[in-house]
Formats: sequence, structure tokens, C-alpha cells
Amino acid sequence: MLQRIWDDVTGTQPPPGEGSVLATALVALALVLLPQAWQLTRHVVTIAHESAHGVAALVSGRRLAGIRLHSDTSGLTVSRGRRTGPGMVLTAFAGYVGPALIGLGGAFLLRERHALAVLWLAILLLALLLLQIRNFFGLWIVLVAAVGVIAVTWWGSDAAQSLAAYAGVWFLLLAAPRPVLELQQLRRARRARDSDADMLARITPLPGLVWVGLFLLVTVGCLVLGGRWLWVGA
Repeated sequence: MLQRIWDDVTGTQPPPGEGSVLATALVALALVLLPQAWQLTRHVVTIAHESAHGVAALVSGRRLAGIRLHSDTSGLTVSRGRRTGPGMVLTAFAGYVGPALIGLGGAFLLRERHALAVLWLAILLLALLLLQIRNFFGLWIVLVAAVGVIAVTWWGSDAAQSLAAYAGVWFLLLAAPRPVLELQQLRRARRARDSDADMLARITPLPGLVWVGLFLLVTVGCLVLGGRWLWVGA
């Protein structure tokens, strides 16, 4: 079993044709734009968002105390350490750009024809996230996501695995800017005073609007570059 997983991660798989890549992009776009679909698929963005907070906290030397995912698609990552300084800035900044950066990494792997590596790395990320989940809904939603990816990875055909990897990466790239735009709408209505952008404004000289702009710059930049990699790799 371990040998098969290693072979999957290190091996290469033929990419789908341009028509299939376009189809996966359109499916992902629909999952972002259709309101009823977005109510469900936004949970995937929240998983990536909170995972990015957690990874950034650990990388910056903070102590990760737990992650919660809620049914309204919000989430909370609690870490302990200094309330100011580079570590806190990196941790707070990572959330909104996390889905885009994960998508960009996936796009790079797909450009290099490592579709199965994308799926197995997703499973690894979800498994590590499970260790930090501190509420029942969060446990349930991460398990559902993990089971879905495992099913495709273990029992899906080569074509199904490749299409799933492309659709998942397209989704992260296309979805990442939307929560940033939603955040600014909430900030304009004065309903997001504890947002990541406002937290960053309190601990740095830059105002919240600048941080929102940086979030948008990173997410759109990842979409442009990652989309190019996906299309060139097809």
C-alpha cells in the first residue's frame, strides 16, 4: 500500500485534453458563482483558509491551540504567542491568501503532470487538519472532504483522478478572490470589525483597506499564474 502511494506521488500522469481542462474550469466557476452551490463549496475555502492560518502559526513559531469550522462557513484558528510582531502578521495574513496559494501549488504540480500527487497531498493536509479540529461540525466536514478525495484517489480511473485534481485546483484558484470581496462588503457595512484585515490594521501601520487590497492582489495573481500553468500543462 505504501509503495503504491509513493509511486502515485512521485509518478507522472498524462494530462487531460484542452477541452477537459476547460470543462473542469467551467464546473469550478459554476461552483463559485451559483449561490446554492457556493453555500456548500465555500466550506472547502474555509478549510483551506483555516489550514493556512494553522500552518503560518506553526511556521512562525506560534503554538497552535486548535481550529474550529462552523456550519455558516466561518472558522476560527486559535494560536498562542505574541499578539504583535512578524509571527502574528504572517498568521493573520495567511488565511485569505491560503486557498489561492494552495491552488497555485496544485497548478504547478499539474503542469508537471503530478495529478495524483495533488490528491494525496490534499489527503495529507486534511489528515493533519483533523488533529487540530476542536468541534463536531468541523470534524464532520473535514471527514466528508477526506473520504471524497480518498475515494477518487483509490478507486477512480486515471481519467477521473486527473479531472478531479484539475477541478479542485481550478476551484481554489477561482474561489479565493470571492471571500476577499465579501469581506470588504462586510467591512463597508461595519460588520467585520474582528476580521483578519482589521486585526492586521491594529498591529501594523497599514489600514484595513490596504490589507484587503493585498489579499485581492495575491489571490488574483495566483489565479492568473495558476490558470496559465493549468492551460499550458494540458
